[in-house]
Amino acid sequence: MSYKLSFKARAAKAKRDLAYANSTDRKKKRADNQKKRRAAKKAGRNLKGLDFDHKDNKFKSVKNNRGNDGKGTKKENNANTKKKKKK
Repeated sequence: MSYKLSFKARAAKAKRDLAYANSTDRKKKRADNQKKRRAAKKAGRNLKGLDFDHKDNKFKSVKNNRGNDGKGTKKENNANTKKKKKK
């Protein structure tokens, strides 16, 4: 599903997305995924339609790996995203 953006906004979003995808952190995660996927394929696993879930440390279907196993993403990583209340 694509966003309905103006040409200018679409170009800005593409630039942001590319910068995020090429960040050091994402490159490390991508390399880690490739390493695990290659090792699993070498061991004879059929990985068609599977993604690696870093939270459960195993391969899952793409559907089950999205949205926090059906619980949604609002509560996911809540410890990292809690905002302090202003007094």
